[in-house]
Amino acid sequence: MVTSEERLKILKMIDEGKISADEGAKLLAALGESRKTARKPPVSTRLGGARWLRVRVTDMVTGKAKATVNLPLGLVDAGLNIASQYAPDVNFEELIQAINAGAEGKIIDVLDEEDGEHVEIFIE
Repeated sequence: MVTSEERLKILKMIDEGKISADEGAKLLAALGESRKTARKPPVSTRLGGARWLRVRVTDMVTGKAKATVNLPLGLVDAGLNIASQYAPDVNFEELIQAINAGAEGKIIDVLDEEDGEHVEIFIE
């Protein structure tokens, strides 16, 4: 469930320049969607039921992948530890809450202009 505290954290990240207003809007929308999906029992849409956390870090200048990590959601803690090295400003606690609520698709999209990296996190 989305709390005002979670929303304030996102707004503070925008205010501090850690994320753009568009990224903040996406995070707020994802939190709202996770609230809607939390009411439904988790049901896999695929046969076999495997869900994956996919982290992709791309060099913004060359467009080449710097890192790609694909993990079953069962190993999400290890994957998030790896991802946190590339995106230290992302609140991974909120990410875990979104995953547990059944979120799917692109849930994080961060452009780090200082390091020239584009970090994307998907759940499929």
